[in-house]
Amino acid sequence: MIDKRKVRLMTRTAIYEKRYGEEDIKITGYYQKDYSSLNTWITLIWVTAGFFLLAALMFLAGGESLIEGITVVKLLILAAIVLGLYLSLLIIYGIGAGSFYRKKHIRAKQRMKRYMRDLSRLEKMNLKKEIHRS
Repeated sequence: MIDKRKVRLMTRTAIYEKRYGEEDIKITGYYQKDYSSLNTWITLIWVTAGFFLLAALMFLAGGESLIEGITVVKLLILAAIVLGLYLSLLIIYGIGAGSFYRKKHIRAKQRMKRYMRDLSRLEKMNLKKEIHRS
């Protein structure tokens, strides 16, 4: 006779394995702080690369008009503005990425915990079935 609870558990575990399994195993292989810190640093490196590429592109597009009447004071003001924009962008992305990756780790850990609980329930059901057979 088919046990409906067992079928539901098996279905739920199969869906989890197909949808989240590999990614959650990779994520939960790290401590939460390590995972969020590593991915936040990676995000900040990519933001830095994107910012400098955008700055270079903007300089190539309109740099000639900036250089024509430039003085030391204007150069310092421009450098301060660029540095301010860069630092504010880093702070915003750093806080956002840290929060995002912490939440991602927490969700993966919760899903993994539920998956492991379901597997142990299935194992207990199988053991009970084997005991009743003998």
